[in-house]
Amino acid sequence: MKRRDFVKHTLPASITLPALINGFSVKAYTGASPLVQALLNAPPTDTDKVLVLVQLNGGNDGLNMVIPIEFYSGYYNARKNIAIPLNKVLTLNTTNKTGLHPGMVGMQTMFNEGKLSIIQSVGIPTPNFSHFRATDIWMSASNHDEVLNTGWVGRYLGNEYPNYPVGYPNTQVPDPLAIQIGAIPSLALQGPVMNMAMNIFDPNSFYDFLDGIPEVVPETPWGKELKYIRLIAGQTEQYSNVIRAAAAKVTSQGSYPGDNYLAQQLKIVARLVKGGLKTRVYMVTTGGFDTHSAQVNSLDTTTGTHNKLLSDLSNAIKSFMDDLESMGVADRVIGLTFSEFGRRIKSNGSMGTDHGSAAPMFVFGKNVRPGVVGNNPFIPNNASVNDNIPFQYDFRSIYASILQQWFCVNATDLETIMLRNFQQIPIAVNAACNTTGLDDIIRGSGEELIINYPNPFVQTTSITFRSKGGHTLVQVMDSLGRVVKTLADKVYTPGAYTMSFDSYGLPTGVYYARFQNGALQQVRSMLKVR
Repeated sequence: MKRRDFVKHTLPASITLPALINGFSVKAYTGASPLVQALLNAPPTDTDKVLVLVQLNGGNDGLNMVIPIEFYSGYYNARKNIAIPLNKVLTLNTTNKTGLHPGMVGMQTMFNEGKLSIIQSVGIPTPNFSHFRATDIWMSASNHDEVLNTGWVGRYLGNEYPNYPVGYPNTQVPDPLAIQIGAIPSLALQGPVMNMAMNIFDPNSFYDFLDGIPEVVPETPWGKELKYIRLIAGQTEQYSNVIRAAAAKVTSQGSYPGDNYLAQQLKIVARLVKGGLKTRVYMVTTGGFDTHSAQVNSLDTTTGTHNKLLSDLSNAIKSFMDDLESMGVADRVIGLTFSEFGRRIKSNGSMGTDHGSAAPMFVFGKNVRPGVVGNNPFIPNNASVNDNIPFQYDFRSIYASILQQWFCVNATDLETIMLRNFQQIPIAVNAACNTTGLDDIIRGSGEELIINYPNPFVQTTSITFRSKGGHTLVQVMDSLGRVVKTLADKVYTPGAYTMSFDSYGLPTGVYYARFQNGALQQVRSMLKVR
């Protein structure tokens, strides 16, 4: 094949070349040169804020990560072979109801310093227990029954930087919009036309890239064509130079654990943030959380596979935040941890846990609203292998809250990006977005906001809820964590409201009435009997 035909027939309008410089992925744009394209009139939002997404691949066991001390007996009875001993649970300031896994000393310190928010029981209204499909749902922010080819971050960046990649980079936006460290480009960063992120395959490839060490290509016809593609990509791609320049500005960093892959990824992020890149979103990934067996050591449940995973996570994030603080840029960064699903309430016979639904998320940084958002998950007596943690917060509410409170996305654009309206919960403090205080946080502790009567019930029960006004959502979930009926989803004036729930056609067992009114939420268990 002739060289010009090879390029013509094998290169799309925008491509990712994962091996341009020893694994450093660079996008090359054929056709009209970005350097001669004019920017659209609407400039992007002026912000120096950064979001770091930390993906926990495999489905993390949130119940052993954030331990419900107030329901410890139910927790222990459900998972005696893997339960963390009560005297080993790490305690947290401001609460005696919730604790952390003993391997998470770093994040315990961050919580006690006011730099960590724990959001309880985040999930999907209709859980999917497939790793691949559940991951797609979390990345795209889709409903369970819709398939999207764009990601929530990609849509945000596409809204901020319309017409990308045409016209980029330029004098106003010289830096990559997003950077992902990991071999496979994430759907979360997929924009309307193309993936909005540059990829660094792994930390080692980043340092080879900085040193200008090229990857050797094979002495074959294919190798020669690959070398030519890299040449074209290098001629048309400007981002590599600004990344090198930013990294060169940082000559020393704090200490990171050397045998911790996540820590090495975050070390790169810290270096580029300090180096002055205006990149808004970074994504890092760590795996191994699919702990069906041998999650703990039989003689000591505080050790084993899950302990190593959580210790690495905690140590990496603590080192990252300490490094940012020492370099004077910690106020620019918040981070978010997420996994495609949690694990079941009851452990299995292999000293592990099976695929579940809701799990806690961490939001970390100097400018997060610290504390525990939501209540400890309800754990039924004599939990069965099918029992799941009912979700308190839709995962898309977390995304929407960050976009509005950290990146100042207005309400109209937010609904376009998120595809529908999701209630906000208090996550970030950013004066530019008018999110400056903590007095708007309402947790509703000690007050019954949703009740039902009779309980237990045979077929019908009356559900009463109290709204403070505004968008109010009332849903009924089954024991698997699936929403079986939505009773209310609209704006209410302040007051008490009662509606009937008819369970005709549903089996007997435990159900949950979920109430959310802005940041305020509660989940009430209900029992259907014969």
